[in-house]
Amino acid sequence: MENSQKKQQVVALLKAIETGEAAPVAVINPNSYKQHNLAVADGLAGFGALLQQLPKGSAKVNTVRVFQDGNYVFAQTDYNFFGPKTGFDIFRFEDGKIVEHWDNLQQTPESPNPSGHTMIDGHTTLSDAGKASENKKIVSNFVNDILVNGKMEKLSAYFDGDNYVQHNPQIGDGLSGLGKALEAMAKQGITMKYNKIHKVLGEGNFVLAVSEGSFAGKATSFYDLFRVENGKIAEHWDVIETISPESDWKNSNGKFNFPE
Repeated sequence: MENSQKKQQVVALLKAIETGEAAPVAVINPNSYKQHNLAVADGLAGFGALLQQLPKGSAKVNTVRVFQDGNYVFAQTDYNFFGPKTGFDIFRFEDGKIVEHWDNLQQTPESPNPSGHTMIDGHTTLSDAGKASENKKIVSNFVNDILVNGKMEKLSAYFDGDNYVQHNPQIGDGLSGLGKALEAMAKQGITMKYNKIHKVLGEGNFVLAVSEGSFAGKATSFYDLFRVENGKIAEHWDVIETISPESDWKNSNGKFNFPE
């Protein structure tokens, strides 16, 4: 029961951004809340200040997927504040209260990707209850092999042929869609480089990888959510955010810095 309670608390907290309701915010530890969104000041006061910046009634929050891995709850949400955004939020619980928050946000495009998918549609059903650690290992190996180390000869081993549903706004389905997109980027001289995985979280068949790298020459945070099916990667959602220069940070906690 505790599992679903933490998830419900997270969904309610995010919804409070839209409703302005105060009660759900009580899940945050008022004495210790570490903020990794670099545009928001540390602590509960920083969260409150963020809510006050929003014009009343302007925010919309629709959490589409929410998962739990130990003390962590991670959610994928369709937002609208200062324009439509797609976001991943990660919360760390300690003694029943939220003590730490990370996120990644990207402006939601107006039109779907080449295969007609949006950044948030697709499968939502949780399965593979006992296979989280196995699925996390598959995703961790995939990100390290392919995205960090560029071992493209290993690519096809991670997929069931061309059966791969893609939600990245620029890329079509299948390995063929991925290949086309990478080729087009290379022609335009746009490089996407993953340097390091910071955290892999999973529940059942869904796994989120949080990585750091660069995109088009700018320091970037990559949040990639994968759905694994029968040991193969079947579906992918992501949010890519440029990391602002340190001089603009509202807190000194860094974008990643997950506790060991």
